[in-house]
Amino acid sequence: MKEERSYTLEQINDIVGGILNKIDSAPIIKRIAPPKLADENTLALALSEEEIENLYSSNAKAALVPLGVSFEGMTTIEVERPRLAMMKLIHLFYMPPDAPVGVHPSAVVHPDAKLGQNVSIGANVTISRGVEIGDNTKILPNVYIGRNTKIGQNCFFHAGVNIGDDIQIGNNVIIQHGASIGADGFSFVTETPNSIENAKQEGSIQGDYNQQRIFKIPSIGSVVIEDDVEIGANATVDRGTIENTVIKKGTKIDNLVMVSHNCKVGENCMIVSQVGIAGSCQIGDRVVLAGQAGLADHISIGSDSIVMAQSGVTKNFAPRSIIVGSPAVPRKEFIRQLKYTKEVSELLKQFKQYKDKLDQYFGEIEEKTEV
Repeated sequence: MKEERSYTLEQINDIVGGILNKIDSAPIIKRIAPPKLADENTLALALSEEEIENLYSSNAKAALVPLGVSFEGMTTIEVERPRLAMMKLIHLFYMPPDAPVGVHPSAVVHPDAKLGQNVSIGANVTISRGVEIGDNTKILPNVYIGRNTKIGQNCFFHAGVNIGDDIQIGNNVIIQHGASIGADGFSFVTETPNSIENAKQEGSIQGDYNQQRIFKIPSIGSVVIEDDVEIGANATVDRGTIENTVIKKGTKIDNLVMVSHNCKVGENCMIVSQVGIAGSCQIGDRVVLAGQAGLADHISIGSDSIVMAQSGVTKNFAPRSIIVGSPAVPRKEFIRQLKYTKEVSELLKQFKQYKDKLDQYFGEIEEKTEV
């Protein structure tokens, strides 16, 4: 049975730091929801103009609203940053997955592994030789942790996570379902220059590659994940070839993201779903990589930059760049290109209108010239 929590509006206001405008019939709050789904014991989250309008048909008696919004006949809590307040409220009502302290009987824990205090090890977890796990860390079922991996305090690994050998993970790290940390990088070499190398140098593909063999380059580097990082479901972070792949503190990585070997990702970055980062890229601090952006290998993106969705990045960019398109260019250049495209389209329309007259004119000139 789901645990029920309840709060007074005064308690909620203290947590979100808002302005409470209370009427006599203010309710006890047992849940939060959009206005259309709210009842008398729900705090309606009216964070946008549309949701504020929905309060008129809501059954809610209290609402969280942006600063300066008043609503007659309803208790409101005004906040300057509604989304930040919503985050605090969700933490109030959030129920984490069940992870009782202790080691499940079906888990396999190597005798040389060291477990901290209040650690939770779920069903079918495998913890290899030399692993160290800090206090209060929770490992849900079907997780594999390779030898000599070090995991900090207060981490939470969801079901099905795979961690390779010799990985270093800091404190307060969350790894979602099915993520892979520390698989081999995609590194290979051929005995003679291959088609890719020739294409880069010559601009074309020449030669006979029928007998060419591809040799794997093993990855002997590791992965270092610093404090307060979150890695999404089915994301992959490959180990370095020789040096380490590094994800610095505070960075958040969405589902289905690929971080390749030798990459260095800075602090407090946001990497959105389906981003692909090729090997040896350098990502500065507070960079945003929007959905489905792709970075070629050995690319450098400066701090505080934004790479827009589906951009294909093939060159370096300075700090504070806004990067758009494929191949990606600075946003101002992208807008200029769109403008030129529109102008060319208009010129083409005009040309088509006068094409028959132009053909006739040049035809007459040719006739006179022949005469």
